[in-house]
Amino acid sequence: MFNNQLYNKSYHDIELSNYSFLITGGAGFIGSNLVEYLLKYNAGHVRVLDNLSNGYFENIKDFIELPNFEFVEGDIRDLETCKRAVNGIDFISHQAALGSVPRSIADPITSNDVNVGGFLNIMVAASESKWLRKMVYAASSSTYGDSTDLPKVEGKEGRPLSPYAVTKLVNELYADVFSRVYGLNTIGLRYFNVFGPKQNPNNPYAAVIPIFCKHFIENTELIINGDGNTSRDFTFVENAVQANIKAMLNPVFENHEVMNVACGDQISLNEIIEMLSVMSQKEIKITYGSERPGDVKHSKASIYKIQNSINYSPVIKFTDGLGIVYNWYINKL
Repeated sequence: MFNNQLYNKSYHDIELSNYSFLITGGAGFIGSNLVEYLLKYNAGHVRVLDNLSNGYFENIKDFIELPNFEFVEGDIRDLETCKRAVNGIDFISHQAALGSVPRSIADPITSNDVNVGGFLNIMVAASESKWLRKMVYAASSSTYGDSTDLPKVEGKEGRPLSPYAVTKLVNELYADVFSRVYGLNTIGLRYFNVFGPKQNPNNPYAAVIPIFCKHFIENTELIINGDGNTSRDFTFVENAVQANIKAMLNPVFENHEVMNVACGDQISLNEIIEMLSVMSQKEIKITYGSERPGDVKHSKASIYKIQNSINYSPVIKFTDGLGIVYNWYINKL
């Protein structure tokens, strides 16, 4: 039921059995990992809201029979569904969204409907709740836009480069307004390229690492956008889960804040290929193509704020995380 390579360290210091949690998008990649952590550590009640359009029942099926787990199949674009999901909940981790820069470029309307309209519905439901203590939500490093500053520091953003980036920026603006106008306690976590188990490599908008792992496992040609020197602050999913747990349960902030969730490091695509080649003991054909529109060349986060405010520390480094997820894909593909 639980992955014995993950979450063997606890990131909370209160008794979780006393509290209820709503994870929107809880059948998705990060959401289902957060659900796993909460159930492993005996959370009182864990409710998942997901319409399964971008998440997968496979990610949560092992939890269905647990008495402290509840799955609600529903869409955040429906306000009444959101209100029912929030009812009786102490903490929200809002992970539901349509990710992917290319998807937002191909279909900006749906990305906006889900990422802005759906987010606003959850915010309204949260602000009207009599029980809610805090809401944490998935923000994005894409908010830094065309800023070339490295590392990326909260408060020094550029202009958005894609419709997806616009939607995530709007989330932050709404959260700040709801904090000041309605007194809603919210924290936005700006994820930097999260990867790990339960991330689907077969999705048409799959992220880089699942795609790379799949090609090495299947010995197929890998096509890379650009020259392979593009670098990112790749962040193993357990680090993102840690950030969510500490952000939800830490009483430091009472107003809206945004914080980077990353490792404070840079890994290039070519470096990942070299690592996977060593792990797999394989050489596969690599073809380099054109850069993707809307992408930035390099990204690296400052994690000073999150380290010093909620005691976040990226306990699983990139190489270790890559080994864990590569072996997980071997057993799944």
